[in-house]
Amino acid sequence: MVDEQVIKTAQEKYGELLRQQLQRVENLKKEGDWTDYSSIDKLIVGVCGGDGIGPYICASAQKVMEFLLADKIKAGKAEIRIIDGLTIERRVKVMKAIPDDTLEDLKKCHVILKGPTTTPSKGDPWPNIESANVAMRKQLDLFANVRPVSVPELDINWTFFRENTEGSYALGSDGINVTDDLAMDFCVATTQGTERIIRAGFDFAKKSGNNYVSLVTKANIVKTTDGKFLSLTEKVAKDYPEVKWDSWFIDIMTAKLIDPARRSAFKVFVLPNLYGDILTDEAAQIQGGVGTAGSANIGKKYAMFEAIHGSAPRMVDEGRAQYADPCSMIKAVALMMNHIGETEKGRKLDMALDVCVQFERKLVMTGRNNGATGDEFAQYIMDTIQRPDLEEAWSQYVKKAKSA
Repeated sequence: MVDEQVIKTAQEKYGELLRQQLQRVENLKKEGDWTDYSSIDKLIVGVCGGDGIGPYICASAQKVMEFLLADKIKAGKAEIRIIDGLTIERRVKVMKAIPDDTLEDLKKCHVILKGPTTTPSKGDPWPNIESANVAMRKQLDLFANVRPVSVPELDINWTFFRENTEGSYALGSDGINVTDDLAMDFCVATTQGTERIIRAGFDFAKKSGNNYVSLVTKANIVKTTDGKFLSLTEKVAKDYPEVKWDSWFIDIMTAKLIDPARRSAFKVFVLPNLYGDILTDEAAQIQGGVGTAGSANIGKKYAMFEAIHGSAPRMVDEGRAQYADPCSMIKAVALMMNHIGETEKGRKLDMALDVCVQFERKLVMTGRNNGATGDEFAQYIMDTIQRPDLEEAWSQYVKKAKSA
């Protein structure tokens, strides 16, 4: 016998979730234009160290960022603000993914450099609060998670546009335990949220000259939300006749990324939230591991840049945090430079990372005291950026990589 009261209770909770999402749709319809960084009198950059190794690798990346922005900082056109409230201890104290005062501080910044934060899971000593990453993406409407992956020796040059605020993660902490035997979660796809990530991917493909977009869904099975992604891509693609596009299912795409006969053909990917999370980690592993990959979280008003890996508390417990590899965070700085219009600085930083990590390897990160510290490696990167032969060294790296 079905308990009608159980169904009514679940319906009431579901109804509240629907009201919240319908209000969000109305808010999306009113969203403003993209921030014009060239018109900002003073760029405010927030720095959040996070948890575990986060403060260590974030501090190393901050040195590189301040080095690149030294002219703007000196001229009073850029300001660095340290925001400490995202630690797991502080979040647990107020039982919020982002403390209210910390969120207000974040909203006063134009861009944010953020170290990894701890997300509690079953078995952890922490209460089960929402991910700070997910909360920040929702609160600041950072709808586009942009992750580049480059492996010259495999002729790989990929850019992923993962939808960041909807999909299976949108209500990840709001599922319903209908009974002890039945639990339900929800997947969200709005027309406005879906269309803007698709358009961002196509726009990048057009402007970058990488005129090929691969949409990744499971629209043959998840017919409503993934189906919306597919149908809206068909609509948006008509505005970009110069951009070739095709549709792939997530399961076969995980295989094609490691298929030597196919993978080098891919250029730009557009994906719902969950599939994007999975596929970008796989892609980062092909590049050399999640420690090599940075991530941009872009909205029309705000932007946040981070590593894609976790906080590695074990390294702190073992006294090795100063040896944590900061390259993912430094890569995030390069993405920040590109986003705020400092494209030449971003380009040189990307080249220096390739030269230092993949080619010359005068210093090596091992995660232990037989390798460089994060700060030592950051200095190596900065010294390399200033070298007059940087372009030549990078060209040699690419030539060697492609001939390998």
